[in-house]
Amino acid sequence: MKELIDFGVLIIIYCLKFYKKWKSEGKDILLINTIMYIYLSFVLYFTLMPIISSLPFIFNHSYTPMNLVPFIDVTFGRGDFVRQVGLNVIMTIPFGVLLPLVKKENAKLLKVIFYTFLLSLSIEILQPLIDGFRSSDITDIITNVIGGIIGYIIYLIFKPLIVKILNYIKNR
Repeated sequence: MKELIDFGVLIIIYCLKFYKKWKSEGKDILLINTIMYIYLSFVLYFTLMPIISSLPFIFNHSYTPMNLVPFIDVTFGRGDFVRQVGLNVIMTIPFGVLLPLVKKENAKLLKVIFYTFLLSLSIEILQPLIDGFRSSDITDIITNVIGGIIGYIIYLIFKPLIVKILNYIKNR
């Protein structure tokens, strides 16, 4: 229920800040940027929400530093590491596909790796701050970046088809 406040704010931001701007740039830009916005909203939902209702309490718990030993859960067989690794990879595959479409002039693998790293690092730094029960882990950053790379490869494979679809939408 608390997440509804966050989604409400995201909808208001979209309507007031982004929709008119993206619409004026063309239907194709509106579509791709809106899909990216929805995707990032769901990333926030699964990784950080509720955010707004948690803000008054962010200093009411200790901040647990990030685990900097890669794949320690895998090494010691702790928890549901296979599920966590898989979900972290899957979570950022759409980012790797969508980022080159949003930032056409920056459609290079190193840029996708860099932006995926920044997205993941931001999430991992904020998770324990917003909620004292969440932890951050270098493994999550590594697996998120792998997901971004996979997404970029998917983008490269389907780029001709995606360009045709976007041109069709643009010219309608």
